Amino acid sequence: MNDGKNQDFGLLFLRVSGALFLLWVHGLPKVLHYSEQLTLIEDPFHLGAHVTLGLAIFAEVLCPLLIVAGVLVRLACLPIIAVLVIAMLVVHPEWTLLEGQFGWLLLIIFTSLLIAGPGRLVVGQRFS
Repeated sequence: MNDGKNQDFGLLFLRVSGALFLLWVHGLPKVLHYSEQLTLIEDPFHLGAHVTLGLAIFAEVLCPLLIVAGVLVRLACLPIIAVLVIAMLVVHPEWTLLEGQFGWLLLIIFTSLLIAGPGRLVVGQRFS
């Protein structure tokens, strides 16, 4: 058994499953229901709903797509981590660990990818 290949497949699974989950649950609803989301989004830094929603869409749609492809993975994790930290500590500081478990688990996933990188199974990379 090749440990390097196992690690690469493990990172691929973490990358793709975490990114697609974030995209499906948070990103796509923001894009598909943009007008409704403008009325619902929290704006903790008073940037305006359009700017705040645009930043959230960047972090929850574009960044996960880059991560799935294995392109600029560490860099793409940073906006996601920022949105999650803001959501957990600024927007919803009253949440218990139980109420915020989904956010904390996503934070664990994307921080792990930031630390470990994408592995060798990325777009444009040969795997032998």
